[in-house]
Amino acid sequence: MRTEELEDGSRLSAATRYESLVGVSNAIGTYRDPKELFGALVRELHRVVRFDYIGVAIRDEKSNTFHRHCVDAQTEAAIPPDPELGMEESDAWWVYQNQEPLVTSLETCDARFSRLLEVLKKFGVHCLCTLPLTTAHSKVGTLTFGSKAPDVYPADEVHFLSVVAEQIALAFDNALHFEAAQASQRQLLKKSERVGLLLELTNHLVSNLEFRDLLRAVVASTRRVMGCDGAGITLADSDNSHLRIYALDFPLKDESIQEESLVSMDQDVSGAVFRTGKLWCGSLVEARRLGMKGSAQIEVGTACVLPLVSRGRVLGTFGVLKYQDNAFSGDDIEFLTQIGNQVAIAVENACAFGEIRELKDQLSKEKLYLEDEIRTEMNFAQIIGNSTSLRKVLKHVETVAPTDSTVLIYGETGTGKELIARAIHDLSPRRAKPFVKLNCAAIPTGLLESELFGHEKGAFTGAIAQRIGRFEVANGGSIFLDEIGEVPLELQTKLLRVLQEREFERLGSSRTLRTDARLIAATNRDLEAMVSEQKFRSDLFFRLNVFPIHVPPLRERQGDIPILVRHFTEQFSRRMKKVMETIPSAAMDALSRYHWPGNIRELQNVIERAVIISTGPALSVDVADLKFSKAGLPEEKAATLNSKTNGALRDVLKETERQQILKALKQSNWIVAGPNGAADRLGMKRSTLRLRMHKLGISRPTA
Repeated sequence: MRTEELEDGSRLSAATRYESLVGVSNAIGTYRDPKELFGALVRELHRVVRFDYIGVAIRDEKSNTFHRHCVDAQTEAAIPPDPELGMEESDAWWVYQNQEPLVTSLETCDARFSRLLEVLKKFGVHCLCTLPLTTAHSKVGTLTFGSKAPDVYPADEVHFLSVVAEQIALAFDNALHFEAAQASQRQLLKKSERVGLLLELTNHLVSNLEFRDLLRAVVASTRRVMGCDGAGITLADSDNSHLRIYALDFPLKDESIQEESLVSMDQDVSGAVFRTGKLWCGSLVEARRLGMKGSAQIEVGTACVLPLVSRGRVLGTFGVLKYQDNAFSGDDIEFLTQIGNQVAIAVENACAFGEIRELKDQLSKEKLYLEDEIRTEMNFAQIIGNSTSLRKVLKHVETVAPTDSTVLIYGETGTGKELIARAIHDLSPRRAKPFVKLNCAAIPTGLLESELFGHEKGAFTGAIAQRIGRFEVANGGSIFLDEIGEVPLELQTKLLRVLQEREFERLGSSRTLRTDARLIAATNRDLEAMVSEQKFRSDLFFRLNVFPIHVPPLRERQGDIPILVRHFTEQFSRRMKKVMETIPSAAMDALSRYHWPGNIRELQNVIERAVIISTGPALSVDVADLKFSKAGLPEEKAATLNSKTNGALRDVLKETERQQILKALKQSNWIVAGPNGAADRLGMKRSTLRLRMHKLGISRPTA
């Protein structure tokens, strides 16, 4: 039997070597890590193979390179590959391509391996035997044995080494597949953690109502899953020149970096990201050069800052950092972008919620203001006056308000009948319920029934949807029907039924509805005369006239006119942002003596016009507004009274205008034109002022 001499001088038969090889195969077959496997090869193969150096070259198909590992068999020290040895100049490349063993020695004169021979001489290696590592499924790489002795790898030894290579190829193939499986498992775990993070962020978005707590949860979760050393979120400040740090998870930050700190957009990389809307990823050294603050003692690291973009608008930035170079791969940046998109949605929702909350607060304030306005302007606080006739009306209001009786308010137009109706409602137990009003004269006859009682869909042409009538809306409250005398006769029957039975049907419906609405009616017509003329149903009139209230015209309340004039003057001057300090006594006297056929509404309109045309602190009344004859007087008497009233007003207004012009002339030292002249003070043209001076007989006194 043939024997072989090993490195330690012992001699083994071929059978014994193959038996030992089985033991070596079993020993190295238990290793799953390629590095640990290679270390075991160095120790175990000495039992069956003679070598001074051993190396493996594992092929990486993705990078088209070999991963080489070579050690000194005696010291087990790693030997770095020669950087000048090209891949195609190596023995491993030839063996991998041809899948045949290759023995190379210093006596080889093959020009293809000239660089390799120089490497052998450098390490004192006399010969090499390189074998392919191949399994039935793949080409793994190559295995190389090196010896300082010459001619130690003859043909029969190469044959044995090929058997050794087959066993080692299986071991490396298993180790590589195991490593790939482990890497795949780690990748799946990593993806699972990242998907879990996205789900966690989604849960935060829908369950965390506190905006700042939400952002803190985002940065903490991101730092944990991504293995980052720091993470933070900044949003644009109100001045749009700074970014404010809203959430920060950075254990090694310096004291100048805190939540609520401001970051200048012009001096920090975050500001550049915010302005451009493009992410930035680079070294910490470059980030500090661009203004990013951080721990000064850390020299190595990578920062990544992403814009928070929603609907094409940049809302802020999201930044992470790691204390290692080139820390973020393309997959990492893509995942961080997904997180940024989630955060941007949360920020936009929070901003929208904040705006809604502000609007809600504003509406609440306006509601309180309007309610206060209603309380102050729509009840007795708005019924201005102290005359005997008015106090009598208000006494009637206080008497009837607590009851549910129907009230008929009558009086001339413009006397404030709606205010009396509102006062009745506000003093009644129904004040918490709706006060619904309807002017019967303003609604076409064909639509009035629908307005009062409602209609069903398809009840008539144009009825495309169901409509609820005013009586139904006013259920539990009060309904005010102004100009009740304009209700047509055919509709008065239905109105009488509502008052008596509190029942009605919508147009197009046979279902009877009930209502508990109190009716307050008003008219400026003589209903009794209309009853005698058969223009108004007598039974409806008697049903309405349960508690009549007559509102006196303004001419019967002359003592209230000065109070009303002052009230309307203050109201309109405040609305027009003017200052009316005085009301000339002559003008007030003329206004008090005017007969006011349009009553309070006419007075209100006259005062509004007077405030508009007034250029100084004194109220200026235009006499052209007061030219109506007194209603109910004979034509001759009315014309005479109107002439007297207008004449008195003209005299009053002329004197008022004369005094204002004289005052302006004295203040300007009788200079008419120019920037400080009287015309400029009065807001007139120079020619207009001279014309008025001529008509009023104003001339500069002689010295």
